[in-house]
Amino acid sequence: MTSPLRHPLVTKPDHDVVVIGTGFSGIGMGIALKKAGMDDFVILEKADTVGGTWRDNHYPGCACDVQSHLYSYSFEPNPDWSRMYSPQPEIRAYIERTAKKYGVLPHIRFGVALTGAHFEDDLGLWRLTTAKGETITARAVVSGMGALSIPAYPNIEGRESFKGKTFHSQDWDHDYDLAGKTVAVIGTGASAIQFVPQIAKTAARVELFQRTAPWVMPKPDRAIGTLERAANRYIPGFQRSFRELIYWYLEARVLGFVIRPSLMSKLEGMARRYIAKHIKDPELRAKVTPDYTIGCKRILLSNDYYQALARPNVDVITTGIARITEKGVVTTDGVEHAVDAIIYGTGFKATDMLSGFSITGVGGADLNARWKEDGAQAYLGTTTTGFPNLYFLMGPNTGLGHSSMVYMIESQIHYVMEALKLMKARGYHHMDVKPEVQADFNRKLAGKLDGTVWNNGGCLSWYRDDKGRNVTLWPDFTFRFGHATAKINAADYVATKTADLAARQKAAPLAAE
Repeated sequence: MTSPLRHPLVTKPDHDVVVIGTGFSGIGMGIALKKAGMDDFVILEKADTVGGTWRDNHYPGCACDVQSHLYSYSFEPNPDWSRMYSPQPEIRAYIERTAKKYGVLPHIRFGVALTGAHFEDDLGLWRLTTAKGETITARAVVSGMGALSIPAYPNIEGRESFKGKTFHSQDWDHDYDLAGKTVAVIGTGASAIQFVPQIAKTAARVELFQRTAPWVMPKPDRAIGTLERAANRYIPGFQRSFRELIYWYLEARVLGFVIRPSLMSKLEGMARRYIAKHIKDPELRAKVTPDYTIGCKRILLSNDYYQALARPNVDVITTGIARITEKGVVTTDGVEHAVDAIIYGTGFKATDMLSGFSITGVGGADLNARWKEDGAQAYLGTTTTGFPNLYFLMGPNTGLGHSSMVYMIESQIHYVMEALKLMKARGYHHMDVKPEVQADFNRKLAGKLDGTVWNNGGCLSWYRDDKGRNVTLWPDFTFRFGHATAKINAADYVATKTADLAARQKAAPLAAE
């Protein structure tokens, strides 16, 4: 029997908006939707609790390197931070508490791991697929996956052959007792400088394999006392004024990173004196002193890293790694370093944020393939041409080398809300940023990046992709990004009205079910 014929009609999706992830981005987006009365949304989370990177990273010593008062939502100050730089448990608890307070928990579906998002041209809707084979449709998709969610492992021969204990810092195994063990740590990035001082206290020996020395500065951390917390809570404007002071203090760093990199020489002198103060052995001092301009790679903050490296049970190894064996790590000089455990402090796939996640847009265009070829590009780090109604929070070139990512996240959330409100007001079904608008934005962005310390400081960093393109950082003051995202310009987009989509569908050839 012949199947009945029908026209594909504009249909109502499962949800008006699907948000991916429950870190600062996803929870903030959910709160904005709730405040605007847009309740037809769902937040999809692969884990069983909220928290994003602050749930996933829980290694010893894990803490923020931006001051607590600034690394929080502007609309939800926390008067009870225990320290100037919050430890991981406090930040995770803050996200959990905020999600509950603003009523977004009922909108979250936990245990939903997405495998892809595909734009259906005929319907103008997004179809998301899950690891369990489920399909979820939406008119708009907001990705809050972030850039620091996929662990990066080094490409070392024999990595899988090691018979001892091994894990990445993001997947820390707290049940494994390091006491009395010989531990190899591969990597000296932001995570390693926090956990190495902690494990050095109990491990019999720590062999730290360093490819490139980081620049490390003292961390101006301190406990926040009872009186100061009371002032935060009860004196009007006290905490907000302190937040503003921190904000403008950090913004001043743009002068050295972007506008006049020569200014970094003074900071570099301070960093060298910091090394000399805590590393007395000339050979070790030479090992831990970087050979590139400070700021080219992320500047790390620590009050105990250099002290830990000077301990008699810690050895910094700068000889390259040739391979990994069943027993340990073999360096290029032929020496085998036998160890009980290997911990990877090798960071994340920051320039490959969509790894393992398929996204196709208009005409089946593959976003992973496009970004691999051309570098990750978006307009205002938020929308990308050929992918209507798809929004990225912490997207390309929204990362910061000087301030709080929460400011950027809130700016992007505001922009996405402006887009959703514009569509509602004008009867748009979906919007797609114009190719020339995106191209012009990224051309100007690349021009600004050309003169920065990140691109010209003589280093290779995770800020840049495998072709050397800096697809990670925002090369300007954050308030300029805030101004750029304050309003949406409808002329930047090609908009499809719901009525026009319905008419186009009606005129299309009949389709068999």
